[in-house]
Amino acid sequence: MSNQENQLREKKIPSKSSISMSHASKYSDGANLSPVESVPKRRIQPIAQLLLFVHAGGRCEFDGCNKYLLQHHLTLTEGNFAQVAHIVAFRPKGPRGKGPSRPKNINDISNLMLLCPGCHKLVDDNPSNYTRGTLGEYKRRHEDRIRHVTGLGPDLRTTVVQLKANIGGHPVDIPVSQVVEAVAPRYPTDLRGFVIDLTAIHGDDQAFLKTATQNIPRHIERLYAPGMDVERTRHISLFALAPIPLLVFLGRQLSNKIPVELYQRHRDAGDWTWKVSGEPVEYEFRRLRSGTDQSKVALILSLSGTVHVEDLAGEFGDAFSVYEITLRGTAPNPTFLRTKEDLRLFKHTYQVCLREIMRNHGKLKAIHLFPAIPAPVAVLCGHELLPKVDPTLIVYDYDKRKGGFKFTLEVN
Repeated sequence: MSNQENQLREKKIPSKSSISMSHASKYSDGANLSPVESVPKRRIQPIAQLLLFVHAGGRCEFDGCNKYLLQHHLTLTEGNFAQVAHIVAFRPKGPRGKGPSRPKNINDISNLMLLCPGCHKLVDDNPSNYTRGTLGEYKRRHEDRIRHVTGLGPDLRTTVVQLKANIGGHPVDIPVSQVVEAVAPRYPTDLRGFVIDLTAIHGDDQAFLKTATQNIPRHIERLYAPGMDVERTRHISLFALAPIPLLVFLGRQLSNKIPVELYQRHRDAGDWTWKVSGEPVEYEFRRLRSGTDQSKVALILSLSGTVHVEDLAGEFGDAFSVYEITLRGTAPNPTFLRTKEDLRLFKHTYQVCLREIMRNHGKLKAIHLFPAIPAPVAVLCGHELLPKVDPTLIVYDYDKRKGGFKFTLEVN
């Protein structure tokens, strides 16, 4: 026996071989020791990041955000402004980290979301509001929509047309992001679109209208010119904000040979996307008064607000027959127009109205129009006129300063 072994025995220090045997004995005896676990790496594989960016379309996946994350929102400088977020946190003590079924691969793409920094902080600071199930549903809906939109064929292209005029003395801009969202599942071939900009026209009401009605036909002629975008898309998405008589005039200038889809700016959300839920409104067409002169007809449109017969100018006395289109079962209000179906139903009622008036009054030269209507309805009133068939619309506008309607322009 060596001196070293004697010394170890005297000090009762186990040798290296006995240590190994001792540990092996403990494991074989089933001692209560923590099992060895592999700690996952925080680094996410490049292929998983690439797939996540593709599935998300480079946009924030938080419900309703949709911010484009590969371009700075202000300077438009290109770059990666996204954050890859875990739905179930990387560590068990993190947001949504505790649970009976943590993913085996915490960095799997199914557990990852693409978020902007603000939404990332929001969901991690409020995990009880943004649960694993909630975020998973956000991710699923967003990625399904991106897959659908990116799979659209060329037949769903559209030419975006904007009519811009000063409202209350100030121009109203329409964000490109709202246009893209509103026209989906169609997509614009040009994000800026075809713009009819009337904001530089100054002067009083009549001077403005005179110049505007001279400019609009020139713009529309160029819109439909050979080689322009409309020739390829064969579809127009129209976003228009201007005085109501001018919108009626615009509608009449647009061709009936190429479909025109109209959009409404919604006051509640401030966007242009048609709602998809809720019951459609119902319209009512009626004759309010029979006049003594068959050639004199006035049509009231009480939709955004109520127009009373007594609001008409003094010359519209007993000689005039007065008709009205209004809402059935609800009072006229500025937010009634919510869905595409609401607009389609008005179009049908308006067509019935024109035919009924023509049956009752023969070949009329003109209908005096007193509108309280939203922008898409105004455009539709002009667009639905049949040339050489329907009478001229003599359009009046409400003058807030004088407190009554005044003649503005003639259409058709």
